Amino acid sequence: MTTLETVLDGLMSRYQERVPDVSAIIDAMIAEGIILRASDIENDHIAFRTLGVEHLGIQSLEKIFLHYGYTKKDYYHFPEKKLDAYWYAPPAEKYPRIFISELRVKDLSEPAQTIIKSYTGEVKSDPVNALDLNDGTAVDHFLHSALWRTPTLSDYQVLAAESEYAAWVIYNRYYLNHFTISVHNLKPGYNTVADFNAFLEKRGFRLNDSGGKIKTSPDKGLLQSSTVARMIEATFAGDEKHAIAGSYVEFAERRVLPQFAQLPPSEIRREHRREGFEANNADKIFESTYAAQTGKQ
Repeated sequence: MTTLETVLDGLMSRYQERVPDVSAIIDAMIAEGIILRASDIENDHIAFRTLGVEHLGIQSLEKIFLHYGYTKKDYYHFPEKKLDAYWYAPPAEKYPRIFISELRVKDLSEPAQTIIKSYTGEVKSDPVNALDLNDGTAVDHFLHSALWRTPTLSDYQVLAAESEYAAWVIYNRYYLNHFTISVHNLKPGYNTVADFNAFLEKRGFRLNDSGGKIKTSPDKGLLQSSTVARMIEATFAGDEKHAIAGSYVEFAERRVLPQFAQLPPSEIRREHRREGFEANNADKIFESTYAAQTGKQ
């Protein structure tokens, strides 16, 4: 197993333990005969959320994946949510794309900035610089370790009132935000987002309906949907318990580009499909952990 595979496996195993919908969806796909085993699923991309403060944010986290041969690609800006993001192309097609977003902390109110920095200020240097990136176990451990003290419930709630993204990150840190099933590689009847959504809803899964259940890029080449994050019991400082949004599962359909429309299905590869991301789609997918969605449960 390569170092990158050790890191990716560690991320997925912990994510699967913590997000019940992952196993439930995989089990439903097997029961329906869509796949034979979990490894039949192509993971389109995984996503991380970060805070744009000194020593942290995209510039820190991306070093891990750049080291493993990922290539930094397009920049995205989300003005309303005060976020910046980049996506990263993998070193080989068998690996997922990576999407890293970052909160523009300086764009928040002074009280929110003060709260965030009271935690992130505990990080005195870029923690990735101290990692041996060739030690997959060490990197896996880092991605699941706390970088600052456990927040208080009151700080979490103050942040959530202004930026639900900020609140999610202050509690969850670098925890994997979601993985994405490539539906276009599934068998007919399930290989479009529309068909797959129908399968999910028939099985009782609830979908994020912000901007519609199917988020479509202007060129119609990228269609996405996602489950709504389930609420999990979080333990805050002082052993205070409170239900907060966990992580979720996303689904992506990358359509064949017009210039490759004549290719027979058996010859279609990743490079023949719509690549990259779409800011407006992603903007709505972020809301899978927001109260406007989770509160509908």
